[in-house]
Amino acid sequence: MKDKRLPVVIECLPILLAWLALLAAMAHVQRMNPAIEELRRLVMRAENKWTDTGLPRVAMVQAEACASQVYQPMLHLVLQGAKTLSIGDQVYQYLPMTYFLVPVDVPATGEIHPGGPGLPYLAISLTLDPSVIATLLTTDIKTTAPPPASRFAAVPAQAEMIDAWLRMMRLMDRPNEAAVLAPMLEREILFRALQGPLGPMLREIARPDGRLAQIRRATQWIREHYTEPFRVEPLATMTDMSVAAFYRHFKSITGMTPIQYQKRLRLLRARWLLLFDPRDAASIAFTVGYESASQFSREYARLFGMPPARDAARFRAPVVPGETDMTTLDLQPELNPA
Repeated sequence: MKDKRLPVVIECLPILLAWLALLAAMAHVQRMNPAIEELRRLVMRAENKWTDTGLPRVAMVQAEACASQVYQPMLHLVLQGAKTLSIGDQVYQYLPMTYFLVPVDVPATGEIHPGGPGLPYLAISLTLDPSVIATLLTTDIKTTAPPPASRFAAVPAQAEMIDAWLRMMRLMDRPNEAAVLAPMLEREILFRALQGPLGPMLREIARPDGRLAQIRRATQWIREHYTEPFRVEPLATMTDMSVAAFYRHFKSITGMTPIQYQKRLRLLRARWLLLFDPRDAASIAFTVGYESASQFSREYARLFGMPPARDAARFRAPVVPGETDMTTLDLQPELNPA
């Protein structure tokens, strides 16, 4: 009798092989335990929000919970714990010793998962400067692995990248050396990323006339005018695309349509205002651009899981021993990469 399970096994084989490759790569990195542990100790200095390291474009965080924020273009390396992010209608999981790229400003919601008792989420980020990436593209850098299926997928960090990050973070204690060595190490980290599966995306970020740069102009405009109604046609003209092409490329790059993007910005800003601006939800709804308070409440609950007033009360609630003080989280959507 023909085994009906065989087609299912064959269909799942590529996924299984991909996971085995990921586990093998992570095992190789984990063998660098002394370097990883030193890097984690350095990042433990961070506050429960994104913390300036004193190094150009480098930030670090340790956290017990996740704020919903707008990610800036950056390279993000998870050192301990895990993160789950919702971008558009997709959910992504980021495991320890993996990194991912954000190509343009992207509003996202998510959760932090500590590595265990006393093991907070630890991560470091490098804000991406297209001009720095472009200087590396004058040499022939070979990408050694195929790109992931999604722009926001994580890939394992190579041992060489971990080593470069460790040398970068050590410069926090050597300010006299940082001015010379930090730019060199930034280039080395980007060089390692260019060699990896996300190399093609980094190349795209560096192109001043590419599709990604065109969509970046549109996202910047929406962020500056997020409270205002807008039509897509002028944005398409701004980016030198037809309306159909603009829709297609915008969603491919940001994971959402232009209207969804604006809506996420409004809701993230509204959440921040609910916590730090003593006004009622209806007033805040109008402040961020909504014309209907009831529509605002419905869309807020759909994104954050509960109505505005209940959500704000949850964040302001007294801290129970063993739980995170939610009021210490930096929720400002315009400021941090999260």
